[in-house]
Amino acid sequence: MALEKTGQSFKTMAITINGNGTLTGVSVGGLPDGIVDTDMLAANAVATAKIADDAITDAKQNLSGTAKAWVNFAAGDASIRDNFNVSSVTDHGTGDYTVNFSSALADNDYAWFVSAGRGGNQGVIIAVQDTTDMTSSAFRLTTRNTSNNKEDFTHVCAGFFR
Repeated sequence: MALEKTGQSFKTMAITINGNGTLTGVSVGGLPDGIVDTDMLAANAVATAKIADDAITDAKQNLSGTAKAWVNFAAGDASIRDNFNVSSVTDHGTGDYTVNFSSALADNDYAWFVSAGRGGNQGVIIAVQDTTDMTSSAFRLTTRNTSNNKEDFTHVCAGFFR
C-alpha cells in the first residue's frame, strides 16, 4: 500500500503487481529518486534542435568519419563566411593562409581537402606549404593559379577529417 498526499493529508492507494511483474497504482512522482520510466524518457528526449552549436564535446567531435573542422572563407581578407571548429583564418599575403582550429584535433594525422574558386573556368592548385604546417591546432595552405603563382580566390573551402 502507498500514501498519496492530497492537500495537507494523505490517502491510501492500492498498489498492484500482476503475474507478469507489471506494477500499477504508483505515480511517477511517487517513485524513488533515480528511477526513470518510458514516459519520462519520451518527455525529456534530446532532439538535435536542443543541442547548442557550442555544446560540442570531445566525445561528439571524435566520432570517426565526421568532419572535425571545416571553413568557407573569402580570400584576400580571410573573412570567414561559415565554419565549424575554426577560430580564425590568418592571411599571410596573397594566396597564403593558416586555418586555426578552435579545439585542437587529436593529432596531425588527419585527412584534409581544400577547394578554391573565383568564377570562370580557370583551375587552381591547392598545396600544403610543408608537413610542419599541418599541426593539430592549425593548417597552412596556399592557393595558386594554373601558372603556379599564388593567387587570392573569391571562395576558399577546407575540411578536415579523422
